[in-house]
Amino acid sequence: MATIGSASLSAPAHAHAGLAKPLAELCAFWRQFVAKAFNPYRPELHYMRGPGPAWRAKHLGHSN
Repeated sequence: MATIGSASLSAPAHAHAGLAKPLAELCAFWRQFVAKAFNPYRPELHYMRGPGPAWRAKHLGHSN
Protein backbone atom coordinates (compact mmCIF):
# COMPACT_ATOMS: atom_id res chain seq x y z
CA MET A 1 0.00 0.00 0.00
CA ALA A 2 1.32 3.45 -0.92
CA THR A 3 1.18 6.43 1.38
CA ILE A 4 0.20 9.74 -0.10
CA GLY A 5 1.60 12.83 1.55
CA SER A 6 0.10 16.29 1.28
CA ALA A 7 1.56 19.67 1.91
CA SER A 8 -0.05 21.80 4.58
CA LEU A 9 -1.77 24.96 3.36
CA SER A 10 -1.57 26.65 6.73
CA ALA A 11 1.83 28.24 6.03
CA PRO A 12 0.54 30.84 3.52
CA ALA A 13 -2.41 31.58 5.81
CA HIS A 14 0.02 32.51 8.57
CA ALA A 15 1.74 34.91 6.21
CA HIS A 16 -1.45 37.00 6.04
CA ALA A 17 -2.12 36.71 9.79
CA GLY A 18 0.38 39.51 10.42
CA LEU A 19 -1.72 41.80 8.23
CA ALA A 20 -5.06 40.83 9.81
CA LYS A 21 -4.59 42.64 13.14
CA PRO A 22 -3.49 46.02 11.75
CA LEU A 23 -6.25 45.81 9.15
CA ALA A 24 -8.83 45.02 11.84
CA GLU A 25 -7.55 47.95 13.93
CA LEU A 26 -7.75 50.26 10.92
CA CYS A 27 -11.31 49.13 10.21
CA ALA A 28 -12.30 49.66 13.85
CA PHE A 29 -10.74 53.15 13.84
CA TRP A 30 -12.50 54.06 10.59
CA ARG A 31 -15.84 52.77 11.89
CA GLN A 32 -15.52 54.85 15.08
CA PHE A 33 -14.38 57.92 13.15
CA VAL A 34 -17.35 57.81 10.78
CA ALA A 35 -19.78 57.18 13.66
CA LYS A 36 -18.46 60.20 15.59
CA ALA A 37 -17.92 62.52 12.63
CA PHE A 38 -21.38 62.08 11.16
CA ASN A 39 -23.40 61.81 14.37
CA PRO A 40 -26.16 64.42 14.09
CA TYR A 41 -26.52 64.85 17.88
CA ARG A 42 -24.36 67.72 19.10
CA PRO A 43 -24.95 68.06 22.87
CA GLU A 44 -22.79 71.18 23.14
CA LEU A 45 -25.46 73.02 21.14
CA HIS A 46 -28.08 72.25 23.80
CA TYR A 47 -26.18 73.05 26.98
CA MET A 48 -27.15 76.15 28.89
CA ARG A 49 -24.49 78.80 28.80
CA GLY A 50 -25.54 80.72 31.88
CA PRO A 51 -28.55 82.16 33.62
CA GLY A 52 -31.30 83.38 31.38
CA PRO A 53 -33.55 86.43 31.57
CA ALA A 54 -35.98 84.82 34.06
CA TRP A 55 -33.17 84.17 36.55
CA ARG A 56 -31.86 87.72 36.13
CA ALA A 57 -35.32 89.21 36.67
CA LYS A 58 -35.81 87.17 39.83
CA HIS A 59 -32.38 87.66 41.38
CA LEU A 60 -31.20 91.03 40.14
CA GLY A 61 -34.44 92.89 39.80
CA HIS A 62 -35.20 95.16 36.87
CA SER A 63 -31.97 97.04 36.26
CA ASN A 64 -32.88 98.22 32.76
